[in-house]
Amino acid sequence: MTDFPGLPPQLVVEAVRAALREDIGAGDITSAATIPAAAHATATFGARKPGVLAGLPLAEAAFREVDPTIRCEAILRDGARMPAGALVASVSGNARAVLAAERVALNYLCRLSGIATATAALVERVKHTHAVILDTRKTTPGLRAFEKYAVRCGGGVNHRIGLYDAILIKDNHIAVAGGVAAAIRQARAHAPGVRLEIEVGSLAELANAMAEKPDIVMLDNMNLADMRRAVVEVAGRARLEASGNITLETVGAIAETGVDYISSGWITHSAPALDIGLDVVVT
Repeated sequence: MTDFPGLPPQLVVEAVRAALREDIGAGDITSAATIPAAAHATATFGARKPGVLAGLPLAEAAFREVDPTIRCEAILRDGARMPAGALVASVSGNARAVLAAERVALNYLCRLSGIATATAALVERVKHTHAVILDTRKTTPGLRAFEKYAVRCGGGVNHRIGLYDAILIKDNHIAVAGGVAAAIRQARAHAPGVRLEIEVGSLAELANAMAEKPDIVMLDNMNLADMRRAVVEVAGRARLEASGNITLETVGAIAETGVDYISSGWITHSAPALDIGLDVVVT
């Protein structure tokens, strides 16, 4: 299997080792009780529902950590669009080892492919506009790098990775700082040159924000009419990001307002897992 660019190998190994410790513990007693120690198995990963593939490097690492002699062969690559029934990859090696790694490998594949699939669905709905689908920090603790990777596999773009790589002034920051303008000025003074985004909930707040020349303005839960007005008023002086109530039903109309970005927490915190299974090939 080939790693999709963007997943640091050491991060993959550390996560997979932790997941295997959690699952296997002192040993797989079921396989030890039912399968001869020297038995060999070949198995295939198959997509049971259509979707977008993500997570192969993690699946491969799970088998490699249990038994480095297991052979893994990719049939598809991360980012591939799969019909139901598509074969994704095959593994062969010691049967006990294959079955010990199975669940961890599938958990990563199903979870990340679900995120990639949800992202791709939003991307498809806005392809007639210039809007870009972004993720958020609403990720599973400890899995953010992988979930944001899955967003990229689905055609989305990562927003900031954490609190450290960009400034995003939200309503609670504004409340404590003493207003929109004060928050932007303090942020600029603290971190000049760092990309600065501010959240606004009304056209009045937007006007206050634009007086301070932010790089990006997040239009939080604005209605379509106000979004269209915001696009006209900003007139390219800052990038505009729409956020809130982003669904497959609403995203197309939101994109058509002319905003540059649309951010969705749903694609990482609530996307359903894609149904992928591992089946032993009986010969």
